[in-house]
Amino acid sequence: MTETTAPGNESIFTATARDWSSDVTTFKGVPWGKAMMWIFLVSDTFIFTCFLVSYMTVRMTVTDPWPNPSEVFALAIPNELFGLQFFESSIPVPLLLIAIMTFVLISSSGTMAMAVNMGYQRNKKGVVLLMVATALLGMTFVGMQIFEWSKLIIDEEVAAWQNPMGAAQFGSFFFMVTGFHGLHVSAGVAYLLIVAWRVGRGHYDHTNFEIVEITGLYWHFVDLVWVFIFALFYLW
Repeated sequence: MTETTAPGNESIFTATARDWSSDVTTFKGVPWGKAMMWIFLVSDTFIFTCFLVSYMTVRMTVTDPWPNPSEVFALAIPNELFGLQFFESSIPVPLLLIAIMTFVLISSSGTMAMAVNMGYQRNKKGVVLLMVATALLGMTFVGMQIFEWSKLIIDEEVAAWQNPMGAAQFGSFFFMVTGFHGLHVSAGVAYLLIVAWRVGRGHYDHTNFEIVEITGLYWHFVDLVWVFIFALFYLW
């Protein structure tokens, strides 16, 4: 039996690098588009991390009181819906709109995962329908976010450096972070619709539909970022 050994002057790090560089599954088997999407998501992770760390730093160091999320993001529901007359006009429900937004976006991850599964099965009709459903859920999320912004700006008079409910920095960080995330969701909706249209037209029939998985990576990343935004802005 012949035993292959590394050269005597080769370090363990060099040997590991040589071994991984020759691994077809690790490197050569990954589609180029998938690798580029991972690089983009890693770079985007750094940006969101900087935003959220800056937000936490400012919030822990400001002297002015930070607004109470349960009050700022409460949604007023007419008491007629509950058959109650104890309140003159409406009942404030804390974080109701945010809970619905979160449910919608998390549900879109489920439809996107099913679309990827349909792609593995080369079921074009299933891919198109599920990706369109995911895009519709994404548009619903953006629409509710626009309503949330309009409520804060018009009703609560919150601006980038103006906040009648407490620390002035609240508005700048909230609009910057949620706006940047909303831009990602909007871009993702356009991306989903374009890929779904191209799948339906047969542009990827000669492939393994890896484009659906690549699109899913982006969409799941957007959903994951929202989990951190939800925890830090609405629950903290």
